[in-house]
Amino acid sequence: MLDVLIKMSGGIGLFLLGMSLMTDSLKEIAGEQLRLWLARFTGSAWSGMLSGIGFTLAVQSSTATTLATIGFVSAGILSFTQAIGIVIGANIGTTSTGWMVAFLGVKFSITHIALPLIAIGAILKLLTHGRSALVGLTLAGFGLLFYGIDLLQVAMSGFAAQVDLSPFAGTSLWTQLGLVLVGIIMTILLQSSSAAVTATLAALASGAIDLGQALNLVIGQNIGTVATAVLAAIGANISAQRTAAVHVIFNVMSALLAFILLKPVFLWLFTHTAVSKWDHVVIVAAFHTAFSVLGALFVLPNLRRFEALITRLLPERHSSILTVLDQASLSVPSLAIQAANQVMRHILLSLYGFLQNILHQAQAPSQHQLQQLDQQIAALQRYLADIPISEDAPERRKLTNLLRMMVYIDVLRGDVDQQQYQVLLAHETDLSTLRLDYEHLVQCQIQYLKQETDSIVDIERDLFHLKQWTDENRSQIREHLMQYASQANMTAAKSFDLLAAQRWLDRTIAHSQRLAKVLAEHQAP
Repeated sequence: MLDVLIKMSGGIGLFLLGMSLMTDSLKEIAGEQLRLWLARFTGSAWSGMLSGIGFTLAVQSSTATTLATIGFVSAGILSFTQAIGIVIGANIGTTSTGWMVAFLGVKFSITHIALPLIAIGAILKLLTHGRSALVGLTLAGFGLLFYGIDLLQVAMSGFAAQVDLSPFAGTSLWTQLGLVLVGIIMTILLQSSSAAVTATLAALASGAIDLGQALNLVIGQNIGTVATAVLAAIGANISAQRTAAVHVIFNVMSALLAFILLKPVFLWLFTHTAVSKWDHVVIVAAFHTAFSVLGALFVLPNLRRFEALITRLLPERHSSILTVLDQASLSVPSLAIQAANQVMRHILLSLYGFLQNILHQAQAPSQHQLQQLDQQIAALQRYLADIPISEDAPERRKLTNLLRMMVYIDVLRGDVDQQQYQVLLAHETDLSTLRLDYEHLVQCQIQYLKQETDSIVDIERDLFHLKQWTDENRSQIREHLMQYASQANMTAAKSFDLLAAQRWLDRTIAHSQRLAKVLAEHQAP
């Protein structure tokens, strides 16, 4: 029995490892195209459903699709209505794993194919970079996945010979519900409905369980997959929480329809028609797809009512910009970078808004405003540290630019703290002119961040020229300041404050120019 359990756990482990490698690699290969694809092809719930099916088929993970969708909704890239169709499509798309296992994994041993795939994938990963390395990881993951299925088949054959499952063979309601509960627990423990369904199909193929038991287990496994989405939505904004609620309600409702209506129909067809000649594993795969499609056919025609129900259950509330930085986005590096970029723009708008008030009317931000800004900066720094390094060069460049911008955000935050001298800027001719020029460019940067202007390049060039002018005329400006202080009978302390104000202005202009340069590089294709 110990040998059986070791093989079973090893088979599941290899399957999960292979699925993880394949899914993560395919998501990175998709990269920015994932965001563009979902944003482009989700005009209606039906097209959203097709997009959800397509992406789930591509990455072989409904969890990845659902988490990415929650992240997109949280970042404001997709609406809640668009997300409903994608989540429904993801539930249909994930049933492809059952078909793949039915026609490949349990029909014959593909160990002789799987092992070379692992070897080829490992070689590509070690000897190449970028997309070729990702293709290598995908091949290795595919090979590990089917090698794990092969081990599971062997383990389940031994399991059937040594374990008595007759207590679960009854047709009573409690026995069937018990199997549904086992299916839910399997998915939660394995963190993958695909792995749980694969284990069920392997057990069915080896004779460890019968068809009725397999159908009940698959129903429970479809419910259990919502656990990850629920965890991802905790702390996210209301739209992301509603998206997770769609996943929960749709899966539970589909499971109820399958348990009450579809399962009796399939068992009757198996008993009284030519379906009895079909392979049991194929019947389970067909059942898994059928009840997800049945749920979609029930929900999509009643989409407005479904949406209104979830909106009533989860009413609108005030949402912080930091809810954009949810953990779901981290599963897709391009999405995480998009979310970080959105928060980065918000922080820069706050900083430049403070600078504009300082320059225009010598008005400093309140302590509450500064504390709120500091919290946002700290949260963004933590989030950027958690973003996985992508194999894709453009994605790495975007992440590097964001990290560089964080350096200048910290510097500008320090400049805002040292604004005590700025009331003096309005009282001297040279400095007041320089202040007005810089204030105008700060306003231009605010307009760019609000997406009212298309390019930062011209702003960066003007800031560079202003910085160049201050460097060339620094000594002359200081001399004029001393003359002004003397004519105005200023004390030595006041004169020192005037020079400190000039240094602050020079330094802040230089920091703004460097930040604008990084923004220009970040904007470049």
